[in-house]
Amino acid sequence: MRKKRIGLICSFLTPIIFLTLSIYHIVGNIPTTIFIREGAQLQSNHLIKLKEEDNIKVNNLFENSNTRTAKASLLGIVPLKSIYVKSVPSEISVYPGGQPIGVKLNTKGVLVVALSDIETEKGKSNSPAALAGVQIGDNIIKINNIPINSAEQVSRLVNESDGNELNIIIDRKGNELMKKIKPIKSIKDDKFKIGLWVRDSTAGVGTLTFYDNVSKKFGALGHPITDSDTGTTLNISYGEIVSSSIVSVRKGTRGNPGELKGIFVNEDVTIGNISKNTDCGIFGSSNKDLINKKFNKPIKIGLRNEIKEGPAKIITTIDGEEPRAYDIKIEKLLEQDIPGPKSMLIRVVDPELLQKTGGIVQGMSGSPIIQDNKLVGAVTHVLINKPDTGYGIYIEWMLKDSDILTK
Repeated sequence: MRKKRIGLICSFLTPIIFLTLSIYHIVGNIPTTIFIREGAQLQSNHLIKLKEEDNIKVNNLFENSNTRTAKASLLGIVPLKSIYVKSVPSEISVYPGGQPIGVKLNTKGVLVVALSDIETEKGKSNSPAALAGVQIGDNIIKINNIPINSAEQVSRLVNESDGNELNIIIDRKGNELMKKIKPIKSIKDDKFKIGLWVRDSTAGVGTLTFYDNVSKKFGALGHPITDSDTGTTLNISYGEIVSSSIVSVRKGTRGNPGELKGIFVNEDVTIGNISKNTDCGIFGSSNKDLINKKFNKPIKIGLRNEIKEGPAKIITTIDGEEPRAYDIKIEKLLEQDIPGPKSMLIRVVDPELLQKTGGIVQGMSGSPIIQDNKLVGAVTHVLINKPDTGYGIYIEWMLKDSDILTK
């Protein structure tokens, strides 16, 4: 009798728990910001109802558009959350990229990439920096109130301390902290050290996603540039892009991602300045028109509610400097509450691209995704065990971080 009662309770509670978890998942994936075309109506679905509030505009974005708020509710009855609704000009267009670019970044101060013990006359000593609370991923921005610009400068100032305590300012995820560190002398080179390794710059090749000839702004990569050793998103002081050319391809295979290998062309000629390195890519302003010869017409953008699962194309370069369009399929559109590089699952179906690259390879990040003659996103990642499959980012996330769509 007791087992029967427990069975009845479980059969009653199971669908309720399942329904609750399903609603929780749906609510958690309601975006905090929804972009719609000017004059378009906010669309609801059968479960989540969206209703704009009768209020004044929150913030001017464009001369003829604004930001409003709306309420999301379950079946129009149970309130769930408030969201922002931002109007986008119906004719906003940008030039698609697809051409390779050389990227050079300088960190804000120097990035701590490792902590190490020091060999002294008395034996091995723990890292003074680690003992003071410095962590891998911190940026050293000042030593004794002197702004830091390079790794060599850090080494020189530490050695010149003659063992006296240093006041070191670090930036940790946007927060400035002060650490007092006393250098100790290494017997290996007879120099004072604080037991850390730092990096002040990085460089590589990626793909341009879009260019706006009105504002002269550009976006590329679709994901952040991170430190190769720590995985930390680089906190940059400045950067630049230069022309690049693809010279070879390492084909991707299961478990072994491929790579586009490129060289910088006219390295001393900067074609754009990078001001942001975010979760959605790198962004900045150009010094010249970043319009490639083949795809030299502006193209409308496609908002996430306009994207469909199904056929699409990517524009990318796998040889030289001239991009080409290749067939892909958008396998799945993913809900995202906050900006990020994994918005959609894509699969390469173009026979030529599969034969030459195996699918998606490193260096292809930022390649524009085109559907129905609209720029809808950019390639960001490959799945290690499925080289023909990877992720793309919604283009509106990149446009937001470029300030073409103001936050």
